[in-house]
Amino acid sequence: MSERSTEHGTFVIERTYAAQPERVFRAFASSEEKAKWFGPPQDSGGNELDFRVGGQERFAAEGPDGANYRYCALYQDIVPAERIVYTYEMYRGDDRISVSVSTIELRPAPSGTDLTYTEQGVYLDGHDEPGQREHGTRVGLERLDAALES
Repeated sequence: MSERSTEHGTFVIERTYAAQPERVFRAFASSEEKAKWFGPPQDSGGNELDFRVGGQERFAAEGPDGANYRYCALYQDIVPAERIVYTYEMYRGDDRISVSVSTIELRPAPSGTDLTYTEQGVYLDGHDEPGQREHGTRVGLERLDAALES
């Protein structure tokens, strides 16, 4: 019998973008816009985005370690230009490595948009951990900043 474990973690990332909330929201809602900054390259062939409550998002990509990773999300709540709530699972090969709930909040700011990203996750059987996930999320949100500037 294999050893099973769980590790719980919550992290919050706050950023300000020099774009209006509607533009930042569109970067999450449009598959063309999201492909510029989130996940694997668009030409990986495994991307799917159905951005609506009850809709799903999926992608698969080879990681730097050569393993196949899959991301499977379900949108739970969407308020245009204000809030996105979704749950998602991450897999490495056939192993589910985490299950998370994420909330993105957008607020108008004098210089554009204040974004607050909150993730609550359970990391399974030592395959992943909160610090790695937070780091990866920060990198993605930095890439969003660059995509909004282009």
